[in-house]
Order: sequence, then C-alpha cells, then structure tokens
Amino acid sequence: MGFDRLLGNAQLKQSLHRSLNQNHISHFYLISGPRGSGKHTLARLLAAGILCRGSDKPCLSCPACRKVLENIHPDVITIEDPEHKNVSVKIVRDFREDMFIQPNEGSHKIYLLPQDLGVEGQNALLKILEEPPSYGVFLLLTDNPEKLLPTVRSRCTELSLQPLPAELLSSALKSDFPQAQPEDIAAAIRRSGGFYGQAKELLQGGDVLLPQTRQFLQAYAAKDPLQLLQVLVPMEKWKRDQLLTALNQWLELLGEALSCQAGGITPSSLTRNLCGCRSARDLTNAIAQLQTAITYAHSNVSPGTICGFLCWTLR
Repeated sequence: MGFDRLLGNAQLKQSLHRSLNQNHISHFYLISGPRGSGKHTLARLLAAGILCRGSDKPCLSCPACRKVLENIHPDVITIEDPEHKNVSVKIVRDFREDMFIQPNEGSHKIYLLPQDLGVEGQNALLKILEEPPSYGVFLLLTDNPEKLLPTVRSRCTELSLQPLPAELLSSALKSDFPQAQPEDIAAAIRRSGGFYGQAKELLQGGDVLLPQTRQFLQAYAAKDPLQLLQVLVPMEKWKRDQLLTALNQWLELLGEALSCQAGGITPSSLTRNLCGCRSARDLTNAIAQLQTAITYAHSNVSPGTICGFLCWTLR
C-alpha cells in the first residue's frame, strides 16, 4: 500500500486507503502534527492518491503518482508566502480565483498550504470552502489545529498524526544511523516525543542544539563559574526569542540528567558527564532557576538581566 511510506499511523492510513479506493474524497483536509511528524509526507501521498490512475490508490507507479512525488504535477499547486509569517490575504484571493480554472490533466486540482494563514486569510479561504468546485481539494498543514477559526475547522476532514511507538521509531533510526550509540538513539526518541523527523535531526546533529548549549553543559558539569560566565555574558545581547530557545534546551537536558540519576532513563552522550558531576540536589536547584529565568523572559525582562541572574544563581 502506498501509504506505507509514512511510518506508523496505521489506522489513519487504512482509513485514507479505503476512502480513496471508494472515491470518497473530501474537498478540505487538515493535516496536523508537530514538526517532524510526517505532515509533508502524508500530504504528498494523499495528493498522489487523489490523482492516482492505478487500481490501488496511491499506487506510486502510475505517471500521475510519479509526477506528484517528483513535485512536477501541474494540478498540485503549493501555496507559500516566504516573505511573511502567514500567507497574505492577497495570495489566498489569487489562488481562490485560480481554482475555478479546470485541472490541466487530472481529475482534481489540489492546493497544498504548508504555511499558516492569518485570520484574514482564513476568512478569504472560507468563501471558497463554502462552495468549492467539484474538482477542488485543499490540503492545509498545521502544527496546531487551534490556530484555525472554528468556521474553517468545521469544514475540514482532520488528519492528526500521532507519535510513533518506541519500537518502530528505534528500528527506523537504527537502520538510518547504524553507527549511532544505543543510548543516543534512546535519547533522540525521548527528546523527539516519538516523531521521526525530530529524532532524525537530533541524531544528525543539525541545528537542534545551539553551540551555547554544549558549552553550558560543560561549564555546569565542571562547576566552573568563570566558564559559565564566558557562556552567558555574550548572550546578554541576544534577542529574547533566541535566549528562550537556549534556556528551554538547557532545561530539557538538565531534566534528562535528573531523570537519569533517579534511574528512569539512559543518559545521552550530552548529559552522561553531567550525571556524574552534579548531584540530584544541584540539578533540581538549577532546573528551578532556569524555570524562573524562562518566566522572566516571557515577562519581558531583558536578556542582560536574565543572564546576570543565571550567572549568580548557577555559579
């Protein structure tokens, strides 16, 4: 079955497979899940299934399926607005008008929206959702369905992607990263929340962890106030959002170290040294201070003040 390319989510895949092969196609699908959950993979497979000309949809071998997967099918249009956080209302109005032009070669015309819509954009979309042409299909991707207006959400078929079972995720990661240590795979599974994309990023060592996070862990494990100061002082000039990203990473990893000391988990390579150098009392205190710092950041306290607070309380 073509949906097997998407890991896990067996019930969702079976339901879609059955619906497509019975030609029961919704005009609006809301695909929801956190980053790395497989939203884009599911959207492509669903678009292929809708346009598939094989007997078992999606067959992934007919010309229509191959074009969708290669991102060259003329009836699958991706709507993005890279210059703005949300797709502008003008772009929504433009593709709303374009929808009334018949498909080029397929039975349906599919609009893929991987970017959030603001309130105005959603209201503009609502007009076409109320009376879409019979061939029109929208695939809207979101990390949080609550961002949508109730009037928009009520018109969708919601497809919610779930975390993968640990056994399935572990098997996939071991296959993709045969050189990874078992404890690092276990830590990636835990920190990803069960979502393959996030776990993969962690094991690839991409931009998931800031350099300052590794430096902080080393300084805190070494119980070196000067080294800690060297990490925090340059961060006084950061923007608040940047600082929050770092603080949340630190909080998560200290929590991992504390759980390890309680015998709950196997430490990752990042926290293994920390577990041996700091007591449970130290880690509990540091976690409390980081939580306070995060509260300060959300309360618009300046990054300089927050870094000074941490230099003093974590010394």
